[in-house]
Amino acid sequence: MKESIVPAAGQFDEVIQIIQTSHDRALKAVNAEMIRMYWSVGKYLSELCATASFGDKVIDEVAAYIAQHNPGVKGFNRRGLYRMKQFYELYKDDEFVSPLVTQVSWTNHLLIMSGSKSAEERHFYLSLCVKEHYSKRELERQMDSAYYERSMLSSKKLPPQSVPQSIRSSILDTYILEFLDLPEDFSENNLRKAITHNLKQVILEFGKDFTFIGEEYRVQVGGQDFYIDLLFYNRALSCLVPIELKIGKFKPEHIGQINFYLEALDRTVKKPNENPSVGVVLCASKDDAVVEYALSRSMSPTLVSDYKLCLPDKEALQAKLREVTDIALEQADK
Repeated sequence: MKESIVPAAGQFDEVIQIIQTSHDRALKAVNAEMIRMYWSVGKYLSELCATASFGDKVIDEVAAYIAQHNPGVKGFNRRGLYRMKQFYELYKDDEFVSPLVTQVSWTNHLLIMSGSKSAEERHFYLSLCVKEHYSKRELERQMDSAYYERSMLSSKKLPPQSVPQSIRSSILDTYILEFLDLPEDFSENNLRKAITHNLKQVILEFGKDFTFIGEEYRVQVGGQDFYIDLLFYNRALSCLVPIELKIGKFKPEHIGQINFYLEALDRTVKKPNENPSVGVVLCASKDDAVVEYALSRSMSPTLVSDYKLCLPDKEALQAKLREVTDIALEQADK
């Protein structure tokens, strides 16, 4: 009898990768062709409705005609056809969207069209879908958590002189961690454990460029051991990102602690081809004036963000964004 050969773990991973890559390419090709079809149908309907002899009511006739002559096809009822027309009319003159439109699923297109209030917001979520490969559920969560408004408010804040704008745009001013399900009274240890137990959702909130390295990450300085609450690596920034968790309000002394960790990481852990580490103090609340004073003389790339444990009031954030934008425009005019 021939002995059965048991392959070593990972021995044939390459063939699995080949299959998965081809499968992903096929799905992308199918999605792109489907989006092009919806675009063409939307264009046809838009031009049909614009003629003198037809109006929007003709969409009912088209839907009935499709149902009669091609009853097996799905999604071409009146509602579906109207969305295709809306899709075409919304983006037909939008050059920003042209290279992105076939890279986003139809389901996500519908979410963005129905949930965005401006072209800028649509552009933001379309770009994010392409970059982060969002599923429907992931995009819904980001839109429900006012990710656009939070990102825009973060980008409008001037970072400390030691922090390039590219870093500021990669790290939000406020994070929404409603999925942690923490008790009413929790400790920093509870917070850290909840984050590590919900890493998939945490990475969605932080951005998929973040890769988790470890919790209570040990660094040795002299003869002493020190422990960083959470250590991530950011692929876009090519640097280590230590995060210190605080359950209370931001205090100036937190900057000294995170700067110490940055120095230790850059001397003993950072690789020669990597950029200097970027520190984040993640606290329950902060006074922007205190943060600005605390960071004004810091030479290390450090940012202070706060976190919320429930979904934000989206309308309040939208109002705040409009206010900040109006102030910026007034200052520009002056």
